[in-house]
Amino acid sequence: MIEIEGLNKWFGPVHAVRDLTLSVPAGEVFAFLGPNGAGKTTTLKMLTGLLRPTSGRIRIAGYDMAKNPIEARQQIAYIPDTPFLYDRLTATEFFHFVGTLYGLSRKEIEREREATFAFFGLHGHASALVKDLSHGLRQRLAYAAALLHHPRVLFIDEPLIGLDPHSIRAIKGLLREKAAGGMTIFLTTHILPLAEETADRIGIIHNGRLIALGPLEELRQRSGTQGDLEEVFLRLTGDDTI
Repeated sequence: MIEIEGLNKWFGPVHAVRDLTLSVPAGEVFAFLGPNGAGKTTTLKMLTGLLRPTSGRIRIAGYDMAKNPIEARQQIAYIPDTPFLYDRLTATEFFHFVGTLYGLSRKEIEREREATFAFFGLHGHASALVKDLSHGLRQRLAYAAALLHHPRVLFIDEPLIGLDPHSIRAIKGLLREKAAGGMTIFLTTHILPLAEETADRIGIIHNGRLIALGPLEELRQRSGTQGDLEEVFLRLTGDDTI
């Protein structure tokens, strides 16, 4: 579902992502980890079409991001760590706005709104302006809107920022449910227990290079420790900063 071949990104003299080659199949929860400045967000922005690679190829559901960018973007949803929402729209208006971008009818959007607003506890805030929503409610609205068109691939940068314990539990369950239904989940996070609990495979990037890839047990073998993911991560990166 995600195919990356020889991906590179330079920012002037800085080689931010180095020869990244990676594939992620349908129905997998993939956690992309690394220290600060390792290249995680740069990679994520290239995968979602927000940054153009210096070299290399990205295919999403078979669509080349450079040659067929519209078709590729139609397959995905992206939730950044700080989503931008239109403050002067109500939660319902914002949801409808996103739906029209994907060509959905008003009837389809309303049907999806009923289900997703119920799941994320947004019905009581449907008429509130986005600017008046708490940070946690804005995050829930971002999730609801991202899932509106049933993307085949969901990219998430820090999935649990600003969420309360009940929402965190619901989001973790939702990610596993969506993956079981065939959606590919590609997430970056500094919350290593989240990756350990939810990810089928883990990739670790360090200084722009992918240095480890596989299920946690394989990473344990590579790192020479049977500890938790935090211990494995620190052993592989040689860094005490996550």
